[in-house]
Amino acid sequence: MARQPEQPPALIITSDPLPLDLRNKVYSKPSVAPQTTAQKVMGMDYYNDNGTDTVVGRKIDNLRKELFSLQGNVANFSEKLAALELNGQTQAAEYYASVATISTQLQSGTTPGNPRLVNKMNVARENLEWLSGNIASLNALAGNISDSASMASFLLDSARTTYSLSGAIEEDHVRLAQLEDAINNTVVIIERMLNNVNDDITRTTAYLATERNNLRTLSLAINTGDMFGKSLSNRPFSNASQATFTPVAASSYGNIMPQQTGMMPPATMENASFPGNADPRYTGVPPSPRPLVKIRFDRPDVAYQQPVYMAVNEALARYPNARFELVAVHPSTGNAAEVAIESTRARRNAERVLRSLTEMGLSLDHVDLSYMPSGEATTNEVHLYVR
Repeated sequence: MARQPEQPPALIITSDPLPLDLRNKVYSKPSVAPQTTAQKVMGMDYYNDNGTDTVVGRKIDNLRKELFSLQGNVANFSEKLAALELNGQTQAAEYYASVATISTQLQSGTTPGNPRLVNKMNVARENLEWLSGNIASLNALAGNISDSASMASFLLDSARTTYSLSGAIEEDHVRLAQLEDAINNTVVIIERMLNNVNDDITRTTAYLATERNNLRTLSLAINTGDMFGKSLSNRPFSNASQATFTPVAASSYGNIMPQQTGMMPPATMENASFPGNADPRYTGVPPSPRPLVKIRFDRPDVAYQQPVYMAVNEALARYPNARFELVAVHPSTGNAAEVAIESTRARRNAERVLRSLTEMGLSLDHVDLSYMPSGEATTNEVHLYVR
């Protein structure tokens, strides 16, 4: 007998409650949103993720490391600068002690070529040479500080650019502001150091130029055993008077040499004309100031030493008791400021020529100093006369 298929259960209507599991599926439970207050928004709940690692945060960490390295270099440079300045002061003090000893002994009286004074002179020269080497060290230090300044500028630009990067949290910008201020402080320190080292270089360079000239003066004084006179750094032409005669025109005592020399050839005693046909070989001194050399300083490197030496040597051979007059000639055309500038340049060039004469052994007692404005001069000149 075949089995009949099962019939579906008949619909049963009941007032019994639904089973619990079915009730949870059919009906949703009421939910209550958490209450947000101003205290919670302003409190630390928002910042409870201190360990959040962002791209900007890592960038700031790298910048801080580079800044710490830069600050370490700046501290080392500051120590080196202080050491160089201290050593420079020590060498300058030793130099002046040697120079003071030499000057004091020369003033008191000494023998020509005194070995003790020669030793002091050697010590003074060594002090100046050390200061010259100190300038090289200062120049190298200035280069290193300049590199640090460039690095500081790069870090500052990088920090300011980081503000615009996406993905930062509030704490990143706070750290970035602190980093920017620290970089700015470092930039100020570096600029101050760079100014100080440049001032030291400029001051020491000018100091060396002056003192080397003074040493040459002292060296000649040691050789002769007599105080040579005032230091050439005191600008002897500052008290010079105006020449009492009119400088002879260039065409009257020689032809112009090639432009690269910027000077006139020395006038020889053989072709020089003298009033009354006086023979210079039988006179003690020339009857009137005679021109020897005219130096035209129209370029910075005028080679005047050899012609000046030849002219002075020949003049002394003819006139053993002769005196010389060194005249600083400057153009008188132009406004007052231009005339003053050219006058100062002419006197300084004359001081250079005077320094060369003293190095050649000519005593300052035989040299008179004067100046003269000239309407014919186109640049500052120095004239040397025998009288």
